[in-house]
Amino acid sequence: MTHCQACWAEFLSEFHFTITYRPGRLATLPDALSHWENVYPERGVDFISKNPQNFHQVIKQDGIEESRFFSIKAKKASDLIDQSQKEVWQDKDYKEILKQLERGESVSDYSLEPQAKLLLFKERVVVPRNEEMQLNILQKHHESPLAGHPGQEKTLKLIKRDFYWAGMNKFIKDYVSSCQQCSRNKNIHHKNFGLLNPLQILSGPWNSLSMDFITQFPLSNNFYSILVVVYRFSKMSIFIPAYGTITALDLSQIFINHVFSKHGILASIISDRGSLFVSSFWTKLCQNLKISKDISTAFHPETDGQTKRVNQILEQYLWMYVSYHQGDWYTWLPLAEFAYNNAENTSTKK
Repeated sequence: MTHCQACWAEFLSEFHFTITYRPGRLATLPDALSHWENVYPERGVDFISKNPQNFHQVIKQDGIEESRFFSIKAKKASDLIDQSQKEVWQDKDYKEILKQLERGESVSDYSLEPQAKLLLFKERVVVPRNEEMQLNILQKHHESPLAGHPGQEKTLKLIKRDFYWAGMNKFIKDYVSSCQQCSRNKNIHHKNFGLLNPLQILSGPWNSLSMDFITQFPLSNNFYSILVVVYRFSKMSIFIPAYGTITALDLSQIFINHVFSKHGILASIISDRGSLFVSSFWTKLCQNLKISKDISTAFHPETDGQTKRVNQILEQYLWMYVSYHQGDWYTWLPLAEFAYNNAENTSTKK
């Protein structure tokens, strides 16, 4: 029995209960569709078939929620121009410009179409600050079969042939980037991601190391986790058992007992952003010992990929040899360390 199973057995021993067999055809309560107060196991199937209206559809046909842009039907261009003609005269952003143009004054880039009284910006119809109207224009120039779902730049140029409004560049690009049809059906054409560059390795052994914790192991000799230390030049590794909860003071003592006592002062230590490694005590210790404390980028484990790979190898080793109850991994740790360091490393060929 594992430690977890033993804990549950101890907890359940406080209750007096009898385990009885129940046929699957009567076990309707675990079914989410049967969580109704008037559903009974002995007539569950009949009740469902006779009362389908009580069981609503819980999953949509399409799991992807459509954007709010798709809820507005596109209007004809003529209707949009007529609507723009009416609303632009009420738009406070253009009232002063319209008054100047009516007086015959010249306004840079703006003009007034004399017959329809349309406000134009560089010969394009000015659209007032009306989001519904702007969305209709976007739908017409992006989603219609005559447009064909073009990309951001092409959609922008299509609309700029006839219309203008303040902030249209960002508005159109945000709209196209959120288009569900484009996301589903178009290929991705972004540039290849850059190659990962290895961290610079200091010359000579014992100068730099990386470390990481493997946690949540079954209890073994009062230990719950393993501190993995990898020397970056020689690739030699040290596997150190640790308790479930340790402080920065405990970490410093482990470091002194297992690392410093064997190889002396280091130049740098690479680790992730765990609470122990970013604590003020550990930071102060590294400062006093003149050790450069290099923290990996958040949510980017590839920064210290070397240690993550050693973690995998160690876990694989323990899976091979621990007992069924998994409580003896502590006794295999020294052998795992020897086996790893004794094997030829693919990087150093030694």
